[in-house]
Amino acid sequence: MVSHRLLPSRILLLSRVKTTHHTRLKPLKTLTTTTSQLAPESETTPSSSSSSSDYSDPYLVDKLCFGLNQANNNNNNTASSLRNHLIRLNPLAVAEVLYRCRDDLTLAQRFIQQLSLHLPNFKHTSLSLSATIHILVRCGRLSDAQSCLLRMIRRSGVSREEVVTSLASTYTNCASNDSVFDLLIRTYVQARKLREAHEAFTLLRSRGYVVSIDACNALLGSLVRFGWVELAWGVYHDMSLSGTVINVYTLNIMVNALCKDNQMDKVGGFISQVEEKFGVHPDIVTYNTLISAYSSRGLTEEAFELMNVIMPSKGFTPGVYTYNTLINGLCKHRQYERAKEVFAEMLKSGLGPDSATYRSLLMEACKKGDVGEVEELFSDMRRGDVVPDLVCFSSVMSLFARRGDLDKALVYFSLLKDAGLVPDNVIYTVLIQGYCKKGMFSEAMDLRNEMLRLGCCMDVVAYNTILHGLCKRKMLGDADKLFKEMTERGLFPDSYTLTILIDGHCKLGNLQNAMELFKKMKEKRIRLDVVTYNTLLDGFGKVGDIDTAKEIWIDMVSREILPTPVSYSILVNALCSKGHLSEAFRVWDEMMSKGVKPTVMICNSMIKGYCRSCNASDGESFLDKMVSEGFVPDIITYNTLIHGYVREEKMSRAFGLVKKMEEEKQGGGLVPDVFTYNSILHGFCRQNQMKEAEAVLRKMIERGVNPDKSTYTCLINGFVSQDNLTEAFRFHDEMLQRGFSPDDQF
Repeated sequence: MVSHRLLPSRILLLSRVKTTHHTRLKPLKTLTTTTSQLAPESETTPSSSSSSSDYSDPYLVDKLCFGLNQANNNNNNTASSLRNHLIRLNPLAVAEVLYRCRDDLTLAQRFIQQLSLHLPNFKHTSLSLSATIHILVRCGRLSDAQSCLLRMIRRSGVSREEVVTSLASTYTNCASNDSVFDLLIRTYVQARKLREAHEAFTLLRSRGYVVSIDACNALLGSLVRFGWVELAWGVYHDMSLSGTVINVYTLNIMVNALCKDNQMDKVGGFISQVEEKFGVHPDIVTYNTLISAYSSRGLTEEAFELMNVIMPSKGFTPGVYTYNTLINGLCKHRQYERAKEVFAEMLKSGLGPDSATYRSLLMEACKKGDVGEVEELFSDMRRGDVVPDLVCFSSVMSLFARRGDLDKALVYFSLLKDAGLVPDNVIYTVLIQGYCKKGMFSEAMDLRNEMLRLGCCMDVVAYNTILHGLCKRKMLGDADKLFKEMTERGLFPDSYTLTILIDGHCKLGNLQNAMELFKKMKEKRIRLDVVTYNTLLDGFGKVGDIDTAKEIWIDMVSREILPTPVSYSILVNALCSKGHLSEAFRVWDEMMSKGVKPTVMICNSMIKGYCRSCNASDGESFLDKMVSEGFVPDIITYNTLIHGYVREEKMSRAFGLVKKMEEEKQGGGLVPDVFTYNSILHGFCRQNQMKEAEAVLRKMIERGVNPDKSTYTCLINGFVSQDNLTEAFRFHDEMLQRGFSPDDQF
């Protein structure tokens, strides 16, 4: 009986842990990765360790500590006993074991290892995780500690208050240090949980815990980088009040914050304050930050003063980054010549330009379309052993592709591969666009296949490029197949994709298909814009389906999409083409009431409406009124009116307009073209006035306007109708000499 009563005491005595002086030990090699050993707890499988039976043995923790001490003896019975004890653990007991082992970190690590080995799905609480984190940090196993932190902060329903409270409540019992709180802030920052990081920082400071300057800087830097400048200033002021000694990194972060907030005028005062209070002085990064801010906003004089006056006075010499930011700013604000001067100064100072230097110059030269300058810069790069990056190559290739010089773009594509660079989506899309522009769709698809074969996935932009080319060439069958492939690959079409297809179907008269695509846009809640509506309005307007065009207009306005001048022009033109002049004027009045200035296209449509109603004289009166209000007519304006008068057989009025055009020509006005003369010539031929028609022909030739096939066809048919075959054959021969072949109208 006595021996049984003494047994618990013996176990307790034997399990006492030897005290040490917090010796830091290397982590055990057997505990390698955190993902397998500290796996997320199962939310569905209940753990037996959390049952009330665990509390029935008041000596469970003592037995575990004894078992851990005996584990080195490689005794199978001891190992089996330890496993049995571990199975009965609950989170509170885990924390208690770690408290007991706080003075023997080797023993603590052994416990963590055994727990993760035998209970990989152990259901931790914030308390047990916090104790584990403290011990791992003390052991220098920061990666494992951070994995536990991530596990804790990602647990459902766990607030920042609970996380901080758990870490704080286990802090003393684990003999921990403030490095744990630094790691907490860094973990939040690295997980891009900046609001949570800021909240945790505030909670820690309110409880009197110290957060190191490095962790503070990590938080400040991320807040500023993501544009949360106000929160960053809150953290900075807390640091200042708490006596945290800031360093030059803090200074540079907050200078960047002022620049991002467009408060460069406050930078000088802030720097002076920091110098006076903390003895921290700006370095070259500070000045580079300011130069970058001034340059990007076009404040080049301030940037030059910093680089040429203030930096040298403080003992700093501008470096490559300094010159790069200045050159980039000048190029962005179209001061290319001055950027080249800075580039020359950079070379003179002995600094070697890098790819970023050339990138800014190349991109601006490409925007200007200066091929000679681009090729010279590229040659300079190669001579200086500077490897162009993908942005440089894509800019140059895009320039040549836009100019239609696809062969030159392909030369640079070869150079890109020779340089060891891997083409990306942008590079391939540039070339695909070049091929599509030339109608070389087979080559474009070959390039697409190469792109996919190399593992470079096509994006929406690449598909849109090919779709646009196919629709432009009226290859709607191929376009529909490509669109189907795009959706099957899991790519979500955007507004531009579907508008391209709608436009293609409208141009071919497939209005039902166009409307189905339009309905699909609505169903998928793809953003509808005025371009989509204008495309549909134009399609239905051209086939004369005014009712559907009106419905589309009403739908557009109901969605608060404002019509543009193009929208009004399309609708007015559709109404005028059908002779609905009164409705066209209602649209005109609405347009004027909303302050939309009429374009030449709208005015021409109104004049066309008058002429279609056999009322060209009112059309001319409308023109005179618009001219008096500042409207400048174009050649189509006059040709429309002339054609209207000819239809009404008012040849003298038609000739009068030609003379008016010629008179305006003297003052730099309009020149009658072949359509102008053909309209009048056609009118005379219809009236069998062939002498007058020949006179028009001679006049147009005298004016330097070459007759076309329509001119000769009209004359030949006119003479044939008078049975004057001699003259008909004479003009027939002249037509052949000019390279025109007769058609069915002859």
